[in-house]
Amino acid sequence: MWPDLPLEFFVVGIPVSLQGSARSKKEWQDRVRAAARAAIPPESWAFDAARLAVSVFYFPAEPLQGDVDNRIKPILDGLRPNVVVDDALFDRVVAQRIHPMAVVTFADPSPVLLAAMVSGEPTVYIRVDEVPLEDIRL
Repeated sequence: MWPDLPLEFFVVGIPVSLQGSARSKKEWQDRVRAAARAAIPPESWAFDAARLAVSVFYFPAEPLQGDVDNRIKPILDGLRPNVVVDDALFDRVVAQRIHPMAVVTFADPSPVLLAAMVSGEPTVYIRVDEVPLEDIRL
């Protein structure tokens, strides 16, 4: 059986850029995998056919240099093989870096999102869900 959606967890640490060393990217992906495994029931298996969306919110302890988009690919790669068999299953990716001094209000934050926000350390909150096509208005 697949894990229940939404699947939420967070990773403590500073996300590595796609332009980082191979070693630092592997270490970061291993941290993402470990956090994902902890959030998934042991009897479940990775998504292999569903069309999915992923939201990534980064809460740095201090202003972070660099591009947000360069930090997303190593996070998505870390979701393999425990959450998805292939990150091509993600049809929607939403990413936001929340600056440390920003006042942020979420309409209905989950307990996992709240924990990531108040951890006191740099954290990356990750939520995997079904693609909400009804949200798209053209």
